[in-house]
Amino acid sequence: MNPIFESQLLSNRRHFFGKAATGLGIPALIHLLNNNASASEDRILEAAQAIAPKAKRVVYLFQNGAPSHLELFDHKPQLTKLHGEKVPDSYMEGKRFSTMSAAADKRRLLAPVEPFKQHGESGATVSAFMPHTAKITDDLCFIKSMHTQQVNHAPAINFFLSGFQLPSRPTVGSWLSYGLGSMNENLPTFVVMTSVSKGTSCGQIFYDSYWSSGFLPSRHQGVKLRAGGNPVLYLNNPTGVSPQLRRQMLDGIADLNQRKYDTVGDPEIQTRISQYEMAYRMQTSVPELTDISGESKSTLDLYGPHVHEPGSFARNCLLTRRLLERGTRYVQLMHAGWDQHNSLTTELYNQCRDTDQPSAGLVRDLKQRGLLDETLVIWGGEFGRTPFLQGSLDNRARWGRDHHPYTFTIWMAGGGVKPGITYGQSDDIGFNVAKNPVHVHDFQATLLHLLGINHEKLTYRFQGRHYRLTDVEGHVVKPILA
Repeated sequence: MNPIFESQLLSNRRHFFGKAATGLGIPALIHLLNNNASASEDRILEAAQAIAPKAKRVVYLFQNGAPSHLELFDHKPQLTKLHGEKVPDSYMEGKRFSTMSAAADKRRLLAPVEPFKQHGESGATVSAFMPHTAKITDDLCFIKSMHTQQVNHAPAINFFLSGFQLPSRPTVGSWLSYGLGSMNENLPTFVVMTSVSKGTSCGQIFYDSYWSSGFLPSRHQGVKLRAGGNPVLYLNNPTGVSPQLRRQMLDGIADLNQRKYDTVGDPEIQTRISQYEMAYRMQTSVPELTDISGESKSTLDLYGPHVHEPGSFARNCLLTRRLLERGTRYVQLMHAGWDQHNSLTTELYNQCRDTDQPSAGLVRDLKQRGLLDETLVIWGGEFGRTPFLQGSLDNRARWGRDHHPYTFTIWMAGGGVKPGITYGQSDDIGFNVAKNPVHVHDFQATLLHLLGINHEKLTYRFQGRHYRLTDVEGHVVKPILA
């Protein structure tokens, strides 16, 4: 006889009731643990929200591939004077670059491709690559001393968005969804849109980890809006399924899921219920959101001619404003193509043409609608570009710059940030931070602070440890706060 079957047959009354009691106790134990976890989470969120918020919403205009700070915002006349000369060895000691720098032409310094001018009352320097951004400099706060420790794209982007170089942690939007919750039950709290310039040779990929909820419940995951067809996959009812039938199906599924949750206490079951309900409501809210036919010509003109092209950065910027005014808390626009290893004199013009006017138009649109004061707008990439040339000085059509984590520029606007200022400074050739360094974790701490969150208190317990966006580092950059 099978020994397992024999053991079951020989089980006596005492063994039977002992096992039954244990089994009955498991749901009770799970319920108790879930209640304790919920109470602990509530205490964490209450402690984290101890700062008066300056902003309610965030839009992150993330420029995948790393824009060249030396071509756009960080004017270094010394580079023009030293054009073609070799970088002094003292600058290179102890520095780590991508493997592509090994092919650089003796690391010769490269002058900016386009001239710089001062703009606005603030006198901020912006190059001819960005004429529209130049017109709103008095609304912007430039941080010219950003630095990171990652030298390759995906790890650097993960680091900026999740505080960790590997794709396993919750991203900024997920942390905000967890910490602050939703402002509109009919739209996601965290929305992502992606775009890429036409004809670019940059092969940047949009990995799902860039809007992942990591170990947070998956209801905090970013929802990606697509350009063509259905903006959200599987949102529409199949042929022959009426809204009434869909409602009955969802009610039945929700009842089954609730029964399962009452038994096992898995929080992902509650997430599934809420996601089904959100999808049902989005069947109405998303088509209304993406219909821009009611926008005035003057508004469309703010974003430039590409606003009429679905999937363009310009269209995504307009949809961002529509999302923000409808209550979405965090919108992450990701535009790829900035990886100018050999295309500073060609493709960089396309990148700026596709993103300059829409970015400035979004700031202007938010401002004229009274939304900018409570909306934090961020523009920047994962690192900067080297002051030295990648390529040959004799081949101007193939000039480029390599990845550079040691100093670069981002800008911010609205949401409690001082307008019309420049914070931090790079050295005379834009190689290292010279004044007021801002690390990625400092940037993240400041972002959370502006939304009323103490970055050291917003934590989530996972695998025996309390994690946070800023890991064990980060300081609020107080001089930029309004």
